[in-house]
Amino acid sequence: MADLGFLPHFPLAANPLALFGVLLAAGVLGGELVQRVLHLPRITGYMLIGLALGSSGLNVLDARMLGYMRVFVDVGLGLVLFELGRRLDLEWLSRDRWLAVMALAESTLSFACMFGALTWFGVAPLYAAVAAAIGVSSSPAIVLLVAREQRAEGQVTERALNLVAINSVAAFVLVTMLLSWIHREYNANWMTMVLHPAYILAGSWFAGTLARMSVLALARWLGKQVELHLVLVLAAAVLLVGAAESLKLSVLISLLTFGVQVRNRDDEHALMPVDIGRFGQVLFIVLFVASGAMPQLTDLIAGSAIAAVYIAARFVGKSVGVLCFAHLSGIRPGSGGLLSIALLPMSGIALAMAHSSGSPYPAFGAQLATIVLTSALLLELLGPLAVQFALRRAGEAHPGDQSP
Repeated sequence: MADLGFLPHFPLAANPLALFGVLLAAGVLGGELVQRVLHLPRITGYMLIGLALGSSGLNVLDARMLGYMRVFVDVGLGLVLFELGRRLDLEWLSRDRWLAVMALAESTLSFACMFGALTWFGVAPLYAAVAAAIGVSSSPAIVLLVAREQRAEGQVTERALNLVAINSVAAFVLVTMLLSWIHREYNANWMTMVLHPAYILAGSWFAGTLARMSVLALARWLGKQVELHLVLVLAAAVLLVGAAESLKLSVLISLLTFGVQVRNRDDEHALMPVDIGRFGQVLFIVLFVASGAMPQLTDLIAGSAIAAVYIAARFVGKSVGVLCFAHLSGIRPGSGGLLSIALLPMSGIALAMAHSSGSPYPAFGAQLATIVLTSALLLELLGPLAVQFALRRAGEAHPGDQSP
């Protein structure tokens, strides 16, 4: 009998590249189907496909499979943060001081409302504080990608992107500072309490700054070659994601610092404007399909009541902060409410912050996930609809201009 050892053994072993292809194909089909039939944002389709393929659905994407995809998810999230940071115009903020005041107000009030509501319903103060700090951030991925999909431009769009960048920075800093209290809760020594947050904040800022300096120096040496500059930016972003993870720094702070400084510290315009959207779109699809596959239905049901309180308090805080200062920022009358709606979504950043804050102590992370996970998933599903509604109602979306 012939030796058939050259044939593959069944069942086939999981292959990360094959899984990447499956997620990408499924996400594209789901996104287009939702957009063409229901006229909803493609991101909603990506999330629904992930939910169907995850443990709450067909269980094709179990925890082991999703582990293989983490590198793609991290790089996709990193590119979103870089792009968002690159859109944050510090010169505009210096001219429009009321926009900065609005950002401070919506971040502060949303934190206060979430913390107050959670403690009122019996959540321990430390858990409530960390969950509230995470909730300060809006989803840069959802706001950015829906705005791009809708070809949106205007007052609401630009203010939404800048507010998302600012409240994301505020959330990162708050969560990192609260690490000291988490360490204190578990009786860590004082050096850990002080040095761990300082290391993350200073180290992540330094990593992003070093990436900016290197990229601008290489861009000057390469000359005005847009293709090479695109490769340079992508290489630096991927390298920075890997370096931040290896050094136990914050990928979120590092990439956002990198993007902000590339936009605001390139006085000689050494780096040409590059569009990472086409390459990034591949990773963005996988990011949202994987995000939809992560939660389990039983966990979502268990946390639905506290999630409703959390979401309502968050929306109230952000809305009051925006509406109090919208008219002073020069926005059109009536657009403050639409801007509040555009800040509704949460997504992968919230989950990443929940994971990083809970990773030193798994018991703390599990309790925190009960509060944050359900809220993040609900706002991932509802958030794209909210952003699309706000941009269209503001008259800034031009979806008919885009190619399918």
